[in-house]
Amino acid sequence: MPIRINLLAEAQIAEDLRRRDPVKRAIYVGAFIMVLALAWSSSRQLAVMISRSDLTQVQREIESRTNEWQNIVASQKKVFDTRAKLASLQQLTGARFLQGNLLNALQQLNLEGVQLTRIKLDQSYLKLDGTPNRTNDDNVVLGHPAVTTEKIVVLLDARDISASPGDQVNKFKEVVASQPYFQSILNKTNGVQLVSLSSPQFGPDGKPYVLFTLECDLSQQYR
Repeated sequence: MPIRINLLAEAQIAEDLRRRDPVKRAIYVGAFIMVLALAWSSSRQLAVMISRSDLTQVQREIESRTNEWQNIVASQKKVFDTRAKLASLQQLTGARFLQGNLLNALQQLNLEGVQLTRIKLDQSYLKLDGTPNRTNDDNVVLGHPAVTTEKIVVLLDARDISASPGDQVNKFKEVVASQPYFQSILNKTNGVQLVSLSSPQFGPDGKPYVLFTLECDLSQQYR
């Protein structure tokens, strides 16, 4: 019977041992894990890129809405300013002092023995600066417009030529204070005051008279 000698047996055994080497298996497993880690990392990076893109789009939408809100706030401010100016104009139109009404009322001041000689109207104004509208936490806080205080004083110079000069002065003062027009515009306290009274004088006809001045203090108006 022939004897078979395998000259490659030693090499085959070495190759089989090499294939069964645990270190090599560990290397293969490690390589596989590395591939999985790289794949997971790539997926995470892709997710981050997508999230950043979404965040950029949301930020753009927020900026767009913010600009729209700012435009709305600016428009509201213009509306409030226009309404305030319109209200001021209406107030000025409705409360302005009409000298024609004053002259008409003076024509109705009839008292025997008293003559009006001069009418003087003194108007003074005190201006207080206003405050502008402002925005507080996206809310418009209304300011107030500039306010002008109007003070009007009417001086009536008159002559008492009655039989007893001076006796009609207080009566004329009462007539002025009780006249409906003056009642509506005079200060409630000391609206009419006697500010001057002369001593008796004589005119060209030899008749005596006295000169006096009444001060009519009108209620202050705010323009």
